[in-house]
Amino acid sequence: MFKYLLLIGLVLFISCKSKKVSLAVNDEKVNISDFLEFFQPMKLPYQVTDTILKRKEPETAVINAKLFARFVPDSIVGHLFGKDLHPHLYAIGKISVPDAEQYLFVKMTAKERRALYILCFDKKNHFAAARPMLYSDNEPGTSGQAAMDNKYTLTILHQRKAADGQILYHKDAYIFNGDVGFMLILTESNEGRPKIPPLYNPIDTLPRKHKFSGDYAQDKRNIVAIRDGKDPSRFWFFIHFEKDEGTCKGELKGEARFVAPGVARYRAYSDPCAIEFTFIPEGVSLKEQGGCGVHRDIKCFFEGYFLRRKTKEKPEEHKRPKIRVNET
Repeated sequence: MFKYLLLIGLVLFISCKSKKVSLAVNDEKVNISDFLEFFQPMKLPYQVTDTILKRKEPETAVINAKLFARFVPDSIVGHLFGKDLHPHLYAIGKISVPDAEQYLFVKMTAKERRALYILCFDKKNHFAAARPMLYSDNEPGTSGQAAMDNKYTLTILHQRKAADGQILYHKDAYIFNGDVGFMLILTESNEGRPKIPPLYNPIDTLPRKHKFSGDYAQDKRNIVAIRDGKDPSRFWFFIHFEKDEGTCKGELKGEARFVAPGVARYRAYSDPCAIEFTFIPEGVSLKEQGGCGVHRDIKCFFEGYFLRRKTKEKPEEHKRPKIRVNET
């Protein structure tokens, strides 16, 4: 009788341990192991098209946004959805590398904007990287698909129909690298070289009488513009940068305040982003101190040294020589 009761107890214990927790509510008892275990395993090779973005997901796949933010940086969601949209989150599945990282596939939807993300957690269950795979842009004639092969190479393909009926495509292939995240290893495309839009400085016409006001740059596409503020303790700024051959961009306009001689900080009440400016006569250095993910891509930051450009002086007008008139 005792052995029979022990057997029943063992069965009940195993069944309770194997029952997956729900991620639909922000349960403080849920840990990272529970979070990762919630995702259903998927087999390789895995391929998915953008039709998944329109598919209705079951309620059992729902992930609570606050619980999600405990394990994944909020800048991941903000990168594509901004700070005003709060997308619904759904667990799609998981691919695990034996004794190494795990890839989670998460669908995000908010109004007309939808995306399928891939998240990577390392073998210690620490968040390591993320990127959008598929997303809706509401442009007619466009389509996308993504795949992961047996070697864990991620391939993302986007196609569109040109005005002349030609099918244009752009394909990128990535592998996970522990130092840099998803590393681009291959690009293929039959599209022409895209036109680089002109860079517009929205504060260019403001006064520049302060000793630090002016234009600073690394090159034509990486600039910092500083203009006079309401008083000497403040200034307006505009930052635009393009890194990794233009694949990682950031842009921000705002008002900063001096907190020490030659040192100023940007921090707005409605923006989690914080940046420190350090001025010297020859240039300015930027250092990101807060979450600026809404204003830039995931793997690049507002940082670096920008050399001050010399102000173009107006050419002096040629003065006419005075004509001396002899008095008679």
